[in-house]
Amino acid sequence: MSKTRESAGFHPGTPNEARVIDYLLGGKDNFAADREAAEHALAVAPELPMMARESRKFLGRAIRFLVAQGVRQFIDIGCGLPTQENAHEAAQEADPDARVVYVDFDPVVVTHARAILANNARVTVVQADMRDPDVILGHPHLTRLIDLGEPVGVLLIAALAAIPEDEVALDIVARLRQAIVPGSWMVISHPISDGRAEMTKKLSTLFQDREIVKGSRRRSDLRTYAEIEPYFDGLELAGPGIVRTPAWRPGRGEPSVHPESVWSVAGVGRKL
Repeated sequence: MSKTRESAGFHPGTPNEARVIDYLLGGKDNFAADREAAEHALAVAPELPMMARESRKFLGRAIRFLVAQGVRQFIDIGCGLPTQENAHEAAQEADPDARVVYVDFDPVVVTHARAILANNARVTVVQADMRDPDVILGHPHLTRLIDLGEPVGVLLIAALAAIPEDEVALDIVARLRQAIVPGSWMVISHPISDGRAEMTKKLSTLFQDREIVKGSRRRSDLRTYAEIEPYFDGLELAGPGIVRTPAWRPGRGEPSVHPESVWSVAGVGRKL
């Protein structure tokens, strides 16, 4: 392995959270260690692939909704590996002129994303920590594509679950909301422990024990619905509000699963 790949955080023998999710989605950008870790997780929570699919479906629906509201630029924070039903695909299918900036702190994600998105002039990737919204919003790669003087869609799809401190997560949302202009939107989804506290705690412990989130201070349990609601303070929620992910504006033939079987909620709010 080259030093360049090592420095980029490429360690196929160590499970990587983004690659584990890629495996759960049926992707091919994963290794034996990722697949083994995923199978252990599936033994605890066999619904994880369904959860991952429903999250991507929600992302696509939310983006198409925002395009219909006139939004043409998006910032996807904590994006994970580009696999299926990505933000730029949904946005540019709705409007080929849509622009998307992906943001992730994981060097594996950033390296991979840059490689596969290199030929799309309306998409770029920024490596940054979501704890530093000012760094993200001021990054030259972002400002090259995104005009923060115009409405923008900020996407936080399950990203805040990686932030253990409640006050830090709330601060991230507040600072992003403050930075965007009126008419902008925030799209937030988050897994919840309501009704599944013991299982979600076991799953989080498993990920930590297998060093899938190596170096992370990820909390040992998930937040509740009541703890997610404050993320939408200061925003005008689009109907149907904060609901289980499959229940947010399902398309024809959806939801394909019963909403209560998905332990994740989502909402879309506009800054007034």
